[in-house]
Amino acid sequence: MNRLWQMLDGELGYDSVFTPESVVLSLLLAFVLGQVLAWVYYGTHSGLSYSRSFVQALVLITVVVSLVMTVIGNSIITAFGLMGALAIVRFRNMLKDTRDMSFIFCALVIGMAAGSQRYATAIVGAVMLCSIVIYLRLVSFGAHPSQNAFLRFDFSGAVGPECPLPSILKRYCSSYSLVSTQRNDDSNWAEFAYQLSLRDHRRNDELVGALGEVAGLGNVSLVMQEELLEV
Repeated sequence: MNRLWQMLDGELGYDSVFTPESVVLSLLLAFVLGQVLAWVYYGTHSGLSYSRSFVQALVLITVVVSLVMTVIGNSIITAFGLMGALAIVRFRNMLKDTRDMSFIFCALVIGMAAGSQRYATAIVGAVMLCSIVIYLRLVSFGAHPSQNAFLRFDFSGAVGPECPLPSILKRYCSSYSLVSTQRNDDSNWAEFAYQLSLRDHRRNDELVGALGEVAGLGNVSLVMQEELLEV
C-alpha cells in the first residue's frame, strides 16, 4: 500500500526525465481535476458577480500550470527563465471577490501537483478542497443575515402625531431614521426614504403589508442592505 502511494505521489523515480506518457497523464489529470474544481465553483457560487470566462479560466489555469511544471522539470535554469517570461505578462483583470482568488490558488496548487507527477497529492488535494467548499456552502458558514434595510414609499399626507406610519415602524423596527423627503410641486405626493434597523427580517412581508394599508401611501419598496451591497 505504501509503495502504491509512493508511485502515485511520484516519489519513486521523481528524478527521472519526463516521458511523453507522463506528460499526457499529468495534463489529463489536471484537466479532469480542473473541471471538478470549476463545477464545484459553479454549483456553490452565489451573488451577482458570476462570470463564465472565470469558470473556464479555472480549468485552463490548472492545465497550464501543470504544463509549466512539466516544462520546468528539475531544471532551475528553466524555472528562472519561465519566471522572467511570465513577469512580462500583465494581468489587468481585477477580482472583486476574495473567494474567487482562493479558487485561483486551488487551481494553481492542483496544477503544480499534477505537473510534478504527484498524482495522489493532486487527487486527494482536489477532493479535500472541493469537499470543504461544498461543506461551507451547505452549512452557510459565515452567513449573517443583515437587519438593516432601506425603505422608500410615496405618501400624500403628512407624517404627524395622528399618522399611523410611526407606530408601524416602531412595531417592526428597533430604530429608524428619515433619510430624504422629496415633494412633487405639481401634486400632494411626496417620496420618503427611511433607513431601518429591523427587529426580525423574516417579517418583511408583514411590514410591507401594514404600510400598504395606510391611506394615501403607495409604491412601497423595501430593500435589505445586503442586497444593495451586492449590486
